[in-house]
Amino acid sequence: MTDSTSERRRMSALLTSNGILKSPWLRGAVETVPREQFLHPGVFLDEGRAWRPVTAHGTASAEWLKVAYSVDTLTTQLDGHLTADQIGEPVAGVPTSSSTDPTTVVGMIEELDLKAGHRVLEIGTGTGYSTALMCHYLGEDNVTTVEVDPEVAARADAALEAVGYSTWTVTGDGLLGHPYRAPYDRVIATCAVRRIPYAWVRQTKPGGIILSTVGSWPWGTGLARVTVGDDGTAEGAIIGRSSFMQARAQAVTPLAGDLSARTASADSHRTSLMSPLILEEWMPAFLAQLAAPGAQFVRAARSDGAPSRYLFDPERESFAEFIADGESWTVRQGGPAALWDGIERSLLAWQDAGAPDIDTIRLRVTTASHLYWIDGSPSLGWEHRLA
Repeated sequence: MTDSTSERRRMSALLTSNGILKSPWLRGAVETVPREQFLHPGVFLDEGRAWRPVTAHGTASAEWLKVAYSVDTLTTQLDGHLTADQIGEPVAGVPTSSSTDPTTVVGMIEELDLKAGHRVLEIGTGTGYSTALMCHYLGEDNVTTVEVDPEVAARADAALEAVGYSTWTVTGDGLLGHPYRAPYDRVIATCAVRRIPYAWVRQTKPGGIILSTVGSWPWGTGLARVTVGDDGTAEGAIIGRSSFMQARAQAVTPLAGDLSARTASADSHRTSLMSPLILEEWMPAFLAQLAAPGAQFVRAARSDGAPSRYLFDPERESFAEFIADGESWTVRQGGPAALWDGIERSLLAWQDAGAPDIDTIRLRVTTASHLYWIDGSPSLGWEHRLA
């Protein structure tokens, strides 16, 4: 096997020159921890409509290291079970585990502001690579990592052991944290959650930081960084765009069947004040999720080829259907909740406030609710009460 030292140094230099890698200790970790060890038994490369399996044993050493040290997210599991060593040809599937791109991994660890002696809880072990980076600095006893998939957890644990880190690798539901080793100085999630679980707040020391992607759509999600207070609440901000696979327990099942049948009985219809295509942009999509937390956005086309868009909220049994009508859109709504009315009001108010970006959003987490607001625009606020 070709030594990967030069590849590690090259990746470290690239991340440093791009302003992502800043801390000397983290640069040392990136240059020491062999990412390729955490990609066994292999990865799937995106070829558009299919995923091509690539394994270390079936690829020349130099080519394998080129794959391992690309700055791309590398898919390691499809459909909750399939790994690259189980198949020899490109295959369709839905990614369910991956080695996140090093830019994101390193950037998130930098945001944790880790200090020697800190105890960290990681939600979503994945391959274990980010776990190893933190272990390199903090020591294996100060890092606890939770993975919901037993097979993924076992592979990560084996990889961590192979590179010398016998850390606390736990198989379980990360949304519950891991109270047995609490309290923690830092919590970091490498999956997206609809909202920050209060269990994480409860298990974090006052002054501790929680870092997690919030949102349930594949796009329009934000990286939340909150600090836990002495009163048991947590407050902070959305510090930028972020995209991760959804936590397994919260993963949304794509809607199937005849969408026209689901929207046959509308309670109202009108001309929309704005195009629903705005929801394909990142910040409006994030605002839509704040205004209607359970809604799903669906792209479709009518039988004549004209575009149509839908919003569905299965929990509230409500929908909004958008039909293109020349340069305008007609919206049909049905069910107890007028989904588009609330989202539209939020988007119009956001535009009136100058269309601020996602990093202007603040949030506060309590035992009873999540409160979001746009900094400098107190009228733009959303409260999600916990059941």
